[in-house]
Amino acid sequence: MVARVMYFVVTAALLLGLVVVAATGGQLMASGNAAGIGIGVCAEALVALALWFVWKTYRFGRDSQRLSRLLEAEGGLPVDELKHTPGGGIDRDSADAVFARRKAETEEAPEDWRSWFRLAVAYADARDTPRARKAMERAITLQRQSGPEAAAAH
Repeated sequence: MVARVMYFVVTAALLLGLVVVAATGGQLMASGNAAGIGIGVCAEALVALALWFVWKTYRFGRDSQRLSRLLEAEGGLPVDELKHTPGGGIDRDSADAVFARRKAETEEAPEDWRSWFRLAVAYADARDTPRARKAMERAITLQRQSGPEAAAAH
């Protein structure tokens, strides 16, 4: 819950900053000065890029949560079977063992979004964020392709 609140606080601050950049870019473009117009166009392009990034990040989080709720309703969420170090961190050997099982599960059922979801969690536990994100994106794509009737059948 704290992460969600922080996401919205940071996003609101970013959007406020983007409003300022967009307004400044508009003023520069209205100046009639060639350099001002060029800088203003670049500012507006950066605002558009930032808005696209915020939207993609929001959509990824929303879709990941939707899959989590579906998997929870089916009783298929991965349980925390990781060992922890005395400092509270994740034991690397434990994470590797769980990862190996999740990878094998995904190789056995490469078209099952559930196995990709669990693999994404294993990647995240192993602190491999780029691969965790790619695996979750694959899970989201597969679940969308399977449609609601396939989700209800499981």
